[in-house]
Amino acid sequence: MSSQSPAAVHSDPTRHAIKLWVREDVRDLIDQAAKGQGRSRSDFMIEAARRAAEESLLDRTLVRVDRQTYEHFLAVLDQPPGGEGFERLMRSPRGGTASERTGKMVDPTDC
Repeated sequence: MSSQSPAAVHSDPTRHAIKLWVREDVRDLIDQAAKGQGRSRSDFMIEAARRAAEESLLDRTLVRVDRQTYEHFLAVLDQPPGGEGFERLMRSPRGGTASERTGKMVDPTDC
């Protein structure tokens, strides 16, 4: 528990209030998920919103490289996978695709 008074916490210049209006069923769902993680509603919502914001920004990240670097990148992507790490992964119980692990064709709609 914080040793600061409620007034001190609300006047902290590094923290800002965000007010949201949500339906009761949505609030109840959030509360249930937060309780399952042993967190407060606020902590749960802040973490979920932060993760969503980071993912959104990462999806839009543009990396600029010169032509030579780009062509090298494409060449690496075109190479078949291999090497010790890949071989070890494929030998592991969970490595490879379902059809590679079982030797049977798998219908993706059954997954």
